[in-house]
Amino acid sequence: MDLFDASHDSGRGIPVARDSSPLPVRMRPQSLEDVVGQDHLLQPGSPLRLLIEADHAPSSVILWGPPGTGKTTLAYLVAGTRSFVELSAVTAGVKDVRAVIEASKRAIATGADPTVLFIDEVHRFTKAQQDALLPAVENRWITLVAATTENPSFSVVGPLLSRSLLLTLHPLDDAAIGALIDRALTDSRGLAGTVDLTPEAREHIVRVAGADARKALTILEAVARAAGEGGTITADITAQTMDAALVAYDKNGDQHYDVISAFIKSVRGSDVDAALHYLARMVVAGEDPRFIARRMVILAAEDIGMADPQALVIAQAAADAVSFIGMPEGRIILSEATVYLAAAPKSNAAYRAIDAAIADVRAGKAGQVPQHLRDASYPGAKDHGHGAGYIYAHKAPHAVAAQRYLPHALADAVYYCPTDRGVEKSVAERLAAIKNILERRENE
Repeated sequence: MDLFDASHDSGRGIPVARDSSPLPVRMRPQSLEDVVGQDHLLQPGSPLRLLIEADHAPSSVILWGPPGTGKTTLAYLVAGTRSFVELSAVTAGVKDVRAVIEASKRAIATGADPTVLFIDEVHRFTKAQQDALLPAVENRWITLVAATTENPSFSVVGPLLSRSLLLTLHPLDDAAIGALIDRALTDSRGLAGTVDLTPEAREHIVRVAGADARKALTILEAVARAAGEGGTITADITAQTMDAALVAYDKNGDQHYDVISAFIKSVRGSDVDAALHYLARMVVAGEDPRFIARRMVILAAEDIGMADPQALVIAQAAADAVSFIGMPEGRIILSEATVYLAAAPKSNAAYRAIDAAIADVRAGKAGQVPQHLRDASYPGAKDHGHGAGYIYAHKAPHAVAAQRYLPHALADAVYYCPTDRGVEKSVAERLAAIKNILERRENE
């Protein structure tokens, strides 16, 4: 059985939808010609088309793409008339997988094709659970079709990836979503003859669907019900029926990483409006505000740094306040901090400085700590020359002591190169003044 309770014809082929099935199930494509938005996978001679049109057991396949792009549909088409079993990684375990494998091996012994095992959300399987599939995929005891919304490079074990054909599904564009809506309004399996749809309402549904075919048809069914038999779906009915446009965002998947990445890069690029847009997407999707705040603290030090040292104070204060107050009020604090960080002057000089220093240390460029800087507080330290010749900075003119601090092997090393942006410009001027003082003393 699939998620929407459509019945399978003896576990083979496209599931047979009942009249009472949800609209997305009733409108599921029955052939390659009905699939929209994935032309790059379905060209004549393409690997996927060859798998679907083959009359023998095809290779195993991993389908990667956003929700509502046709992964389940393609799994049914790959299966064709072969024995088909669908499992969800959310509820199934190794025991269920092994039962399907054993049943398929018995069928193969009678001359049948291997069972097509469709595992939805395969990224939710643990490494051990995924490893359990390897012998069956390797020996073609089953044909695995696995679907995932997460990058398989991070969520699927390497041996399973190497034994399968990885196919990437594209998000559906507005034209594809619109075509599906139009088909549902004219197809006898859908809403043919029951409702009309204004262009404004159609545009609204397309926009809110967010490239998700399942969501578009679910919304269409809901607003059609609100309009009533023989009614007209207007923009007002659509807006009243829908509480909000749910953001396409998987907190454990690619969207999580892509949106936070876009947020950080927008702040780094000083685009306040773009930063607030991505912040809003995370807030609406229910992202942990503490996660957002932690990334802002890192960003303040990495990308703003000494150009505005106050940025780190603001970011840390925001993190503390969000943890104390929580949501929804925390969104205001995050917004204020976002605006400040995006508008602040930028410098990654401190970030580059510590990485350069670490690189030297890792390369073995350390050297001995100069004798005059060594700890002289313990008994006998002075007998070893520790602290000898040390100049206490506060007793020197301008509190600048002319003495060597770096190990001899790194005497000419320069790690921190301040910019001329924001507060860091004045830091650069102070460092230049200190250098001049030291040079004058060397020449005295």
